[in-house]
Amino acid sequence: MSGAARFYMQASRPRLPAAHLLATDAGRHLFVADGSRLFDIEADLFAEFETALTGLDSGKVARLLAQAGLDSAPLIDDVPLPPPPIHALSLAVAQKCNLGCTYCYAEQGGFGGAPKNMPLTTALQSVDQLIGNAAPGAKLNLSFLGGEPLVNRPVLQAATLHAADRARRKDVPITFSITTNGTLVTEADADFFEEHGFAVTISLDGIGAAHDAQRPFRNGQGSFDRIMARIAPLLARQRRMQVSARVTVTSRNLDLRTTLDGFIAHGFHSVGFSPMLASPSGQGEMQAGDLELMLAQMIECGREFERRTLAGQRYPFANMLNAMREIGRGTHRPYPCGAGAGYLGVSASGNFAACHRFVDDEEGAMGSLTHGIDTARQAAWLAERHVHRQEPCKGCWARYLCGGGCHHEVTKRGRPACDYIRGWLHYCLEAYLRLGQAAQQPMAG
Repeated sequence: MSGAARFYMQASRPRLPAAHLLATDAGRHLFVADGSRLFDIEADLFAEFETALTGLDSGKVARLLAQAGLDSAPLIDDVPLPPPPIHALSLAVAQKCNLGCTYCYAEQGGFGGAPKNMPLTTALQSVDQLIGNAAPGAKLNLSFLGGEPLVNRPVLQAATLHAADRARRKDVPITFSITTNGTLVTEADADFFEEHGFAVTISLDGIGAAHDAQRPFRNGQGSFDRIMARIAPLLARQRRMQVSARVTVTSRNLDLRTTLDGFIAHGFHSVGFSPMLASPSGQGEMQAGDLELMLAQMIECGREFERRTLAGQRYPFANMLNAMREIGRGTHRPYPCGAGAGYLGVSASGNFAACHRFVDDEEGAMGSLTHGIDTARQAAWLAERHVHRQEPCKGCWARYLCGGGCHHEVTKRGRPACDYIRGWLHYCLEAYLRLGQAAQQPMAG
């Protein structure tokens, strides 16, 4: 295991849920879990907190927080979120795919069933539900996934045009996004996505052979060269449209820095990494040793992000950009995402799911277009998955930054990545503090 990964996994180990300590060249710091707040503290107070945390003395931690004026009524209580208005839908417009990625949560696009396309009537009805029930002041998003959504291009385009028209007439803002394998993209698609300001995510697992080993065509041939040729018009047109690369990480493609720099050089707006934690066959799932190696690679990429940022250069490492934004906002949440809340997936047959990963999975069933959202099931989902009801989450200092982990991955495999996630968050907190200190220093000269 990398020395850096070992250090951050050990330094981030959970002791008590209320607070966490960090020491950097910028000083000594206290992270208060409630509200995800960061404070600089003096050496004496740091030592007292260290003693209390090491001794698992929750009472002393509470007293120290009170004495420092950092206690308050909890910002997150045990009450689950009531089902909110839906502001985002993902349409599985094509439950079929032309690739043969063995780790795919959608089981090569069919979600365990027969391949099928979403009928136009279903797509339009989904759009009408999203926009017709929009709450005042809502910002809506319509996304297209699969399978491979461009297999059903006519329905994708018709739904987009219908949504843009209805949103304009109702005077509500709407954005569009698509996740695609890139193999079917055309010049006309690039024009369409640019016209409507799509956020386009291309699934790519590395450069050349690294990608081909994980995302071949069904006949076994590699897909990388085909994808890069096909998406060239997308990368060239990025004005309203933004094109990102999403890399699923397994034990076979852990050279993250090479991948990141390679995709940045190709002109992607951002590049992000996600560990493969749960696949239908178990193939490709990251184990403890793999996650340690990944953490070391993520930190290497993060340190380059710090260097480039201090030099005034853009370095679009999405995981780091997101972390800096969330830490800066003081993001604190009892759920990892909006799945089952303000965001739902719609299957090709018109059934609602907690998100795009739960399409045609009874575990995440949320009603249908015909019968409406099952608000009782939605309320139960939000109650069951509140971070205060999760183990070992409720005893972890990082619970409100993490939110408990992807619902789909937790349902299928549990939480094998907690050490990785905490280690990454600890590093990101340190980086945020370092960059903040550098921003406050006067320029030399």
